[in-house]
Order: sequence, then C-alpha cells, then structure tokens
Amino acid sequence: MLIQRMNRNAKLVLIFILLGLLYAPTILAQDYKRQYKAAREFFSEESYSLAMEAFKPLIVYDKDNPYVEHASFFYALSAYHQNFPSVAKDMLLQIKELYPAWGQMKEVNYWLAKIYFDQRQYFQAMQMLRDYPSLSSQPDVVQMKMYYLAGIEDVETLRMMWEEHPTDTVVAKSLAKAISKLPFLEQDAQLMDSLITRFNFDRDEFASSLKPVNVFKDRYVVSLLFPFLAKTLEPSTSTKVNQSILDLYLGIRMAADSLNKLGINIDLRTYDTERSILATSALLELQELKDSDLIVGPLFQNQNKLVSDFSINNKINMISPVSNNTEFIGGNPFAMLLQPSSETIGTRSAEWIAANVPNKNCMVFYGESPKDTVTAKSFLNRAKELDLKIVWSEKVAKENSVTIFNRLATPVEYDEFKNPVQFELKLDSIGSVFVASDDPLIYTKVISGVDTRGDSVIIVGNETWLNNAAANFSTYERLHITMAAPTFTSSSNSNYKAFRSKFIKRHGVMPTENSKTGYEFMWFIGHCLSKYGVYFQDGLREQAMMPGHLFKGYDFSSGQSNQFVPFIHFKGGEVVFAEKPLILNKKTD
Repeated sequence: MLIQRMNRNAKLVLIFILLGLLYAPTILAQDYKRQYKAAREFFSEESYSLAMEAFKPLIVYDKDNPYVEHASFFYALSAYHQNFPSVAKDMLLQIKELYPAWGQMKEVNYWLAKIYFDQRQYFQAMQMLRDYPSLSSQPDVVQMKMYYLAGIEDVETLRMMWEEHPTDTVVAKSLAKAISKLPFLEQDAQLMDSLITRFNFDRDEFASSLKPVNVFKDRYVVSLLFPFLAKTLEPSTSTKVNQSILDLYLGIRMAADSLNKLGINIDLRTYDTERSILATSALLELQELKDSDLIVGPLFQNQNKLVSDFSINNKINMISPVSNNTEFIGGNPFAMLLQPSSETIGTRSAEWIAANVPNKNCMVFYGESPKDTVTAKSFLNRAKELDLKIVWSEKVAKENSVTIFNRLATPVEYDEFKNPVQFELKLDSIGSVFVASDDPLIYTKVISGVDTRGDSVIIVGNETWLNNAAANFSTYERLHITMAAPTFTSSSNSNYKAFRSKFIKRHGVMPTENSKTGYEFMWFIGHCLSKYGVYFQDGLREQAMMPGHLFKGYDFSSGQSNQFVPFIHFKGGEVVFAEKPLILNKKTD
C-alpha cells in the first residue's frame, strides 16, 4: 500500500514538473513521451481527473509533439467518464476539424455518436456512424443503436430517420417495432409489412402486434360477459338483485332481434361473470369464447385485466357499452369505449365554453371521486390551451359543499329591501362555472349560488343532473344551464318512440335508461359489423361524426373511445340539443 502511495505521489510530482515545463521555450521529445505515458497510466487506472490534467499540456499543437491527436482523444474520453459530455464532444469535434486525416477517426466518430445518443440527438448520432459504414455494422455499434433507438416512441421520428438511412437494418427494425406498438387504428400496416419483408425480419416476432386481417361474416358471434347473478334472463314483474344489468341485456337482446330481421345476423351469447375473478377466469378457459367476434364487457374494473389479456391473445375486439373509464382500454388495441371518456367530457366542455361564452373568466368545482378529478383536470388542461382564465378551482368534499354557495353568493351590499345587490365575487366578473360532478350536494349549491347572484354566469354540467327528482327545468332554463349529454335522447326522436312502444309491448313496462343504452349499443355495433367487418375500427376511423339511432352520434376518428359530446339546454320547458346555444349578456326572467 505504501509503495502504491509513493508511486502515485511520484507521478503527481512528475506532472507538476511537466506542467511547469509548459512555460519553457521548448519541450524535448522525451518529455512529451514521458508525460503522455504518465497520462495514459492515469487513464488506465480510471483516475480521469488526473488524466485530464496530464493530457491537457499535450493537446496544444506543436510540430515537435507527436502525441497531440492521441492526447486530445484521451482527454475527451477522460472528460466523458468524468461526466463532462459537452467538454468531450467539443474536443472530439475539434479533432475532426484539425486532424481529419488521423488514423483513428473512426473511434472519434464512435464516441461522438455515443454522446449524441446520450443527449437524444439521434440524427446527429446516426450521421456520425454513417460516415463510416463499416463502423455502423460492428456488433457493439449495432447493440448501441438498438439500445438508444428503442427509446424513441414517436413513429414519425423513426420514419424520417429511416428515410435518411434506408439500408440500416436497426433503424428499419426500430421503426417496425414502433409501428407495432401503436393501436391498430393508428398502425401503418402496409409500411410495417414492407419492412418485415424487405429486411427479412422474423414475422413471428411481430405476430402478436400485427393488425389482423379483416373479415366479413354471414353471422357475428357477440359474447356478453356480464354479472347477471340471475337464474333466468327472462323479464319478470319482480325486481332482480342486479336489475340494471338485466335491463341493459334486455335492450341488447331486443336490438339483436331487430338486426336479425334486417339480415344482420347476430349470434348473442351470454356468460355470467358473477362479479368474480375466479368465475371470469373459468369462462375464459372455454374454447367457445375464442370463437367470439366481439366481447361486450366486463362491466367491473377488477375483471378487466383478465378479459383484456384474453382479447389481445386471441385478437378479439372488446367493448364497454356503459363505461367512461379509459382504464378499460389500457394498452389493448382491441378495446373500445362506446361512451366518451371522462377526459373527453372535460375537454369538450372547455371547448364549448371557449366557443360560446364571451366572458373567459371561469370557475371550476368538482367532487372527491376519481371520475370527478379526471374530468376536472382534463377541463383545466384544455381551458389553459384555449386561453380561458380559471379564477377559481376547488375540490369539494360533500360535508363542505356549503362553501360553494358562500363563495358564489356571499353578499357585501344590500338594497333598501335587504336584498343582496353585490357580492364578494363581483357581479358579471365571471362568465361560466364548470361543475365536474353528478353529486347533487355539489351541483345544487352551484345552481343556488348563481341563482342568488342574478347575473350572466353560465353553468355547464352533465346530463345526470336530469335524474334528480328535485330538478326544476324552469330554473335550469332561466339560468341557461348547459349539460354534456352523450346519452340524451330527445322526446321527439321517432326512433326512440318506436323503441319505447316495442319495448312496452314486449315486456309490459317502460324501458329504463340502461335498456335504452343497451339497445342503442347493439344497434350501432351491429351495423358497424355489417358495414366494416369483424375489425370495424378501421372503418370507424375513416368516418367523421356518425349519427346514432337513439343517441346523438359518435366519433371514433381519433381514438378508441367516442370523441363526440353533444350538449343540451332548456327551451320552452323542454330539453333540446344546444345546436345554437343561447348565450345572453344578462340573465332575463
């Protein structure tokens, strides 16, 4: 240990002596050699800081210095290992400029490529490798490219890189893999197949990700994975434990029967998940389920992962007719939501306010549920993009909902009759209030507060408010309340009138909202299967907004969930679609 320490100290003394020689008129050749040797020893011992100091006197050009190129190179490597990549890059670029004929320029380009890759300057890195084709094909370089290019998720970036390097196998494979990771709706299947064929990639490596070939059938098998929890699915006068699920099923079955009469043959199969993971797992072992052309469900999140994996492995579309939770889709390219997601509701609500409310000052209230939070956050993000000014945003606990009213309608000035005429939040200082909640304790406080103020504030909520038994449509109309309403059906809709009449005739009771949703779902999807085949996603993607049968419409042109959100308001005591929203500068009675 002592000898090692003495040797190290001797080296340090030598370095300081040599550094002093820099100020001498000349340095002898043997001194250059001695200093370079000492610097290399520091480098070999991974003493990179000392190595940089030792190489530094040697990187200045001198006709008598035969080590300037090597010293500059190892100075750069020492800087790299010291975590000074910019210093290393500058020195390597200096070598390329000053000593282009140096015999180790290939190594210079290698390290420049590595630094550029580290800094995510992918195109510059590839250019360094392109200068030396033999370098680009070396095993260690191939591994380096594979490692760094795997981190690029943007297909367009890789596509541009492939256009610049059309013969590079690693770039081509990285592009093919990036395409394969996209949802099927977004895949350039033709390009991916071309890359696989041209470069002779193992097609089995991409088999699970390749978009399946679409097929049209005379009969489509639609399997319902629902927690029926019932011995019979036939309707009865008594209310079942899981009546809402049975109502949904009755609507689906009625639509399937109607489709069959039109020549769109639907083989409807039912499977009871029993709200159990074990029961669901057992169902997924059935061979007959693999014959499905479409799986509907599951309806509960705890079973979703099981069914989603089954969907991916067997390349079977799965869809939820009622969920608005994007977790249902996850990373499954075969999964779809018929309903707009909570994120979409929030986004479209912000767009509606930005387009229709002149006063851009906005308040936001939402509840504690995950759904409320997601909706509110999506609204806030889109509002920022649209230059809406959020003057207040608050998550409200049920027990504290009275704070909403106080914030909106705490008076600071009264008239002679003791009626409030001015408030802490000044009249007409805000244009809108967005309420991301279906909790009556929250939205009723907003409505009461705005009603008390008597100014021009526009309230935007959602259609579940219609289900409140205490809802007063005349108040909603007077306050110009607007609601996001993807499942609202106008009373004048002739298709709904026919459905309702048929349902009453068949079952002896009025259809519930779930029955209506089930009917709409099966009618729409049945026509999609007939028109676009088993994998109807491509067909839906190519369409603009499509009208529904009972609901207003759908838009799957940019995702796996419905992006179309209609809005309703109140006119003449009725609920109508807000085709041309009535926005007033002042509230009138």
